Amino acid sequence: MLVLASASPARRRLLEQAVIPHRVRVSGVDEGAISSSDPAVLVQLLAMAKAEAVAQTLQADVCRPAAWGVLGCDSLLVFGGEVFGKPADQAEAIARWRRMAGGVGELLTGHCLLPGNGLLSEDSPMGQEGFQLETVTTRVHFAALSTAEIEAYVATGEPLACAGGFALEGRGALVVERLDGCFSNVIGLSLPLLRRWLNP
Repeated sequence: MLVLASASPARRRLLEQAVIPHRVRVSGVDEGAISSSDPAVLVQLLAMAKAEAVAQTLQADVCRPAAWGVLGCDSLLVFGGEVFGKPADQAEAIARWRRMAGGVGELLTGHCLLPGNGLLSEDSPMGQEGFQLETVTTRVHFAALSTAEIEAYVATGEPLACAGGFALEGRGALVVERLDGCFSNVIGLSLPLLRRWLNP
């Protein structure tokens, strides 16, 4: 059983679609208290903090499954050397999209998996090290959009709930021209990476 340390519905849906047994437990981590000048390191630190916070709650959970592991993830977009998390409001989302339209950004997702008894084989590298930690990067090519198109997309409210200001699994699919790299990574977690970790 995998425990997803995230409130993200998109990550939950990815696990459901991949038929990976899981349950959700939100970490409650104060993301603003964690910082790094390196975006790849920052998403790893955030993913690890979420996984560790939930793992601590499981230690005292007498009802936890015998085979459990905790997966923490965190995503952000790097565009023009600047880190974009979730836009604070519609005005910020519109300003970002005016910059991003027609350009290329990098969507980074940090993944941290803390293994539980019986989740992984004994010869797994993770079993030897105690955990897995990795950042997956996907290049995102954004469509060239008019001001009206940007304002209409932001008005849906979707960009306000997503790192980088777009949701590939929603209306955001219309504003992305193509991806270089892992598709599910842009949605919130890399399923190919998770498959390798769970099936070494």
